[in-house]
Amino acid sequence: MSRIDESREFIPVNIAVMTVSDTRTEETDKSGRALIERITEAGHKLAARAIVRDEIDAICAQLNAWIDDPAVEVVISTGGTGVTGRDVTPEAFAQVWEKEIPGFGELFRMLSYQKIGTSTLQSRCCGGVAKGTYLFALPGSPGACRDGWDGILRDQLDIRLRPCNFVELLPRLREHEQSRG
Repeated sequence: MSRIDESREFIPVNIAVMTVSDTRTEETDKSGRALIERITEAGHKLAARAIVRDEIDAICAQLNAWIDDPAVEVVISTGGTGVTGRDVTPEAFAQVWEKEIPGFGELFRMLSYQKIGTSTLQSRCCGGVAKGTYLFALPGSPGACRDGWDGILRDQLDIRLRPCNFVELLPRLREHEQSRG
């Protein structure tokens, strides 16, 4: 079972939050606000925030801008992970990531099932890595954002989590690029 090793020093991570929506504004974005509150309460740094339309090109453009920004280590999006025609976040993420983290979506749906039952099948949340940046796409409801953060990301983005976590792998995410030289 995993645990927090209090003898290790916490290292804050730089996290960007993207809300994917055709209708939300910064004032009405409850899901983005829920993520930002949790990120900062956990001691991490909000590196950037954006609201992006439900369009693959727009989502990819924002993801690529943050992936290329050395001040962003993690991107967490909210919205666009459903099955309707305008829900294209997973498709956009798949266009930019180098490696998928399938267990992220699987674990989210397992946790979500405990709260909303089979309705969790409608979530296509996902995770991956691109050029040393972690990418996580959560559903657009504040509850789903809380579940994704509280149940997975809070611990995995804490270097003190044992036996392993995402943060300790950050320096190694680009090893394949160095070996091409």
